[in-house]
Amino acid sequence: MSLLSDLINLNLSETTDKIIAEYIWVGGTGMDMRSKARTLPGPVSDPSKLPKWNYDGSSTGQAPGEDSEVILYPQAIFKDPFRRGNNILVVCDAYTPAGEPIPTNKRHAAAEVFSHPDVVSEVPWYGIEQEYTLLQKDVKWPVGWPIGGFPGPQGPYYCSVGADKSFGRDVVDAHYKACLYAGINISGINGEVMPGQWEFQVGPSVGISAGDEIWAARYILERITEIAGVIVSFDPKPIPGDWNGAGAHCNYSTKSMREDGGYEIIKKAIDKLGLRHKEHIAAYGEGNERRLTGHHETADINTFAWGVANRGASIRVGRETEKEGKGYFEDRRPASNMDPYIVTSMIAETTILWNP
Repeated sequence: MSLLSDLINLNLSETTDKIIAEYIWVGGTGMDMRSKARTLPGPVSDPSKLPKWNYDGSSTGQAPGEDSEVILYPQAIFKDPFRRGNNILVVCDAYTPAGEPIPTNKRHAAAEVFSHPDVVSEVPWYGIEQEYTLLQKDVKWPVGWPIGGFPGPQGPYYCSVGADKSFGRDVVDAHYKACLYAGINISGINGEVMPGQWEFQVGPSVGISAGDEIWAARYILERITEIAGVIVSFDPKPIPGDWNGAGAHCNYSTKSMREDGGYEIIKKAIDKLGLRHKEHIAAYGEGNERRLTGHHETADINTFAWGVANRGASIRVGRETEKEGKGYFEDRRPASNMDPYIVTSMIAETTILWNP
């Protein structure tokens, strides 16, 4: 008699050419990820070769009940680390039956920015540092924390090892390997300052692919925490008080910034970002005001400042970039629950297309 685990791990390629495609999209809150699966006749590697699909938008807060059909457009394909074989994960965006992007479809507007000739010629690179907190399932309290109590103060936990300092490493490592298997350009992981909080980095990724890869990585993390029986939180300040919040720092460069003389281009780009500080803050995640207090390695939400190697600034420029006279900078303002399509395209639009 087969065990459940045996059936889950069946190798379909032994008996059929058919594959399973898991269609993934973002729900009505802007952070709730949804997915459903369908059978396809054979392997697919090009999103344009995948069929469009539909779902009940009235059940995700994205359409009224009397006209509930929303259409999924496949946009990016990743290998499925759960079903493996030729099975795939498909990142989609959502449209009305008439072909109009629905209001929660943030990818469509981002794709327009990234397809602009001036942006294409600058080949924008992104490296996104996605922080998150692992919570105990039944009490919604960070893993490793005593129920109803607190661990010792911050200090020993950042990049830590040991059962009394590092909590949730099995989930984190499973996620790391699953992302590499999927084809996501995940570049690293580390334990963060608050115990139970972790970070993974995606990039360098070019243009719209940065958003696709972050959403795919978030989906995989949600699935792994589902298996592990813990909850992943992208709240920018999950625990009030003297604890670090959670951000999604966005490292950014253009072709001009990476070439000789790029430091001057970087400074001009930072000046532009300063002029649109309020607009960026408004788009950088819900609840970010609880995180951007001027403490815990953040700049105050109402203040724009930049500096070299300054983790208390809105924008940080690395020592190496200053020394080399070219490179990249880090926008430290985005919250952990930001939409990567909004943040990446807005940075490109402000620094490349916008003329103050």
